[in-house]
Amino acid sequence: MGKNNNHNIKALQTALLKELPSTRVREEEYLRHHTTFKIGGPADLFVEPTTMAELSFALRTIHEFDVPVTIIGCGSNILVKDGGIRGAVVSVRHMTQIMDCNDNVLCIGSGYMLKASEFAWENGLTGLEFAIGIPGTLGGAVFMNAGAYDGEMSHVVTAVRAVDFQGNIKEYDASHLDFGYRHSVFHDNHEVIGEVIMTLKPGDKNVIKARMDELTEKRESKQPLEFASAGSTFKRPPGYFAGTLIEQTGLKGLSVGDAQVSHKHAGFVINTGSASAKDVLDLIAEVQRRVYDQHGVHLEPEVRMIGED
Repeated sequence: MGKNNNHNIKALQTALLKELPSTRVREEEYLRHHTTFKIGGPADLFVEPTTMAELSFALRTIHEFDVPVTIIGCGSNILVKDGGIRGAVVSVRHMTQIMDCNDNVLCIGSGYMLKASEFAWENGLTGLEFAIGIPGTLGGAVFMNAGAYDGEMSHVVTAVRAVDFQGNIKEYDASHLDFGYRHSVFHDNHEVIGEVIMTLKPGDKNVIKARMDELTEKRESKQPLEFASAGSTFKRPPGYFAGTLIEQTGLKGLSVGDAQVSHKHAGFVINTGSASAKDVLDLIAEVQRRVYDQHGVHLEPEVRMIGED
């Protein structure tokens, strides 16, 4: 950490502590505790707001101190490098309030996990079954327009409240969310999703539960959920399946350190113990090289790599 940066971080920490408790503003926090890969070096400052007001205050204050900021949810689609992240990391993981649930409309904090589908089922609402078991937050799912099994977030999201990096709160209705394949307007405007409003339909609780159980069983039978990972490691190349190409290249079980191509599903790189980010990156590079040599297809990582070596 540079001297000037260090000074700014200290001053920023003092300013944030005026409105946030010290348990939620922490120095040198290792991000391996905050990613599903269980990998990642330290953040200079780690900040955990729980409400829109706190998120707005945190982003405004960080902006005033001119400190770089990185936003994460539950860290399910990222690989944080071993050197960690300079500046402030803001985690929305604890923005989990359920503000509203009436007339088939749910308003839920962006840090709420995608078990929002279970909450919908408990309230006799259908439309979110597809999301059961997707390992992420509601905000991340909106950001990526996450989808599975013929459903996607764009089918149910009717509005989003977000905060820009100056701390201003904005609201978007569905027509301004620019949903596409794994895309939303937040890729372009870089605002932070704080609350998600979804409109569902009344349904039969038994039918909803049966569908959720079916999808859970599908996911568990095909994916190495018993190991730490960041989900599917590579994007689907046009005309192919990444996992199939990797399997055909004979790479199941290939390891670098504790990073391994899963025996259960070759599209997943897993952490079998205490893999470093470098292990994972070296393994990804080797998989890319061998698949390209054998099939002439370039595999592009789906996992976002952030931080410093």
